[in-house]
Amino acid sequence: MPKKQIRLNAFNMNCVGHINHGLWTHPRDRSSDYTSIEYWTEQARLLERGKFDGLFLADIVGVYDVYQGSADLTLRESIQLPVNDPLLLVSAMAAVTKHLGFGVTVNLTYEAPYLFARRMSTLDHLTRGRIGWNIVTGYLDSAARAMGLSQQPEHDARYERAEEFMQVLYKLWEGSWEDGAVLRDRQRRVYADPAKVHRISHRGEHYQVDGYHLSEPSPQRTPVLYQAGASDRGQQFAAAHAECVFISSQKPEAARKLVSDLRDQAQLAGRRREDLKIFMGISVVVAPTAAEAREKYAEYCRHANPEAGLAHFASGTGFDFSAYGIDEAIKPASSNAIQSSAKAVTAADAGWTVRKLLDQLALGGRYVTIVGSPQQVADQLEAWVRDTDIDGFNLTRTVAPESFEDFVNLVIPELQARGCYKLEYEEGTLREKLFEAGQPTLPARHPAANYRQAGQA
Repeated sequence: MPKKQIRLNAFNMNCVGHINHGLWTHPRDRSSDYTSIEYWTEQARLLERGKFDGLFLADIVGVYDVYQGSADLTLRESIQLPVNDPLLLVSAMAAVTKHLGFGVTVNLTYEAPYLFARRMSTLDHLTRGRIGWNIVTGYLDSAARAMGLSQQPEHDARYERAEEFMQVLYKLWEGSWEDGAVLRDRQRRVYADPAKVHRISHRGEHYQVDGYHLSEPSPQRTPVLYQAGASDRGQQFAAAHAECVFISSQKPEAARKLVSDLRDQAQLAGRRREDLKIFMGISVVVAPTAAEAREKYAEYCRHANPEAGLAHFASGTGFDFSAYGIDEAIKPASSNAIQSSAKAVTAADAGWTVRKLLDQLALGGRYVTIVGSPQQVADQLEAWVRDTDIDGFNLTRTVAPESFEDFVNLVIPELQARGCYKLEYEEGTLREKLFEAGQPTLPARHPAANYRQAGQA
């Protein structure tokens, strides 16, 4: 039986500090060049050379101001601040690549679905079907205040709004223009057949939309749908809508349960278990030998800032950890931020303290970190896939672009030699590369298909 093929996204953000904080101070780090087009086009070329499935670009609206009740540390250490728009990078990177996919995070809470649908269709056209959207509902009160609200909506209410947002998008992307609507017939002077272009009318609790989708059908129509919610409500949303799900877990047994639960819920929603591609966040420090890798890791840790990582995590959970003594047990509490993270750190039997969190944040971030030779790294990646049933990884950067270069030059050839990583890209759209050749649009078992016109594929 052939080995399961490992999927890989590079995980980055249009900012200086993304996941592993403080490493911008490393003398070889170039993350402060993030405002340069060349920084991103060079990275795209590198990732395509490594046959990465995609570059996933995170984003945040608002600032991390929960820790110490201030954004001071966030500004000093550039903890995802400043941060630029991820969508504007895609066209430039697509122009210098042929196969690399692009996943972009956009917070739907502060978007108008009508205009957002056009932006994504435009990118799907310009990339020839290589765009994906990471659906997020936000978790920062600072974002709500910046957008004119007193505070963000309650956690589950954000998902209810998201459900309606998706309905509007499906109507626009899937239902407004039929297949065959675009004729481009010069002799008859008919660019599009009016009988095959439909006005959509949506009257809901949160959105009222009456109009035609502004873009003609793009290669995928609906972009590949990514989602990262691990709460109960987030899992339900992912099971219904997502094609790619991002998880974060420190232990294989916890990851295995989460993966199984997600696939179970997808099946209950009328989809197939394999309709979800599940990626786990991970950091890798690799060198030709294990000893060199350990030395490199120690060097990176000298530049990392665990407290900056703690400030990031504080806003993710909604808890100000500066209010605790270094060895004081973190108390059970509720949160309106990322519920899965909040529950994990405040569970009565978890035993978390600030000191334990800082120990886990030695590299400035909380993702599992693999340190070793190419063979050791490949062993652990294969073990995670085998033991948890994930499909692949979101590889974070440490020192940029060095960490991605090391992975492409050292780990990719080892994975290819083992037969668990592609030698060449498949042709087609991002959806076809990830799932099924010849199926660039969402399959009939996805809820988006309910919004297609009669006779439309």
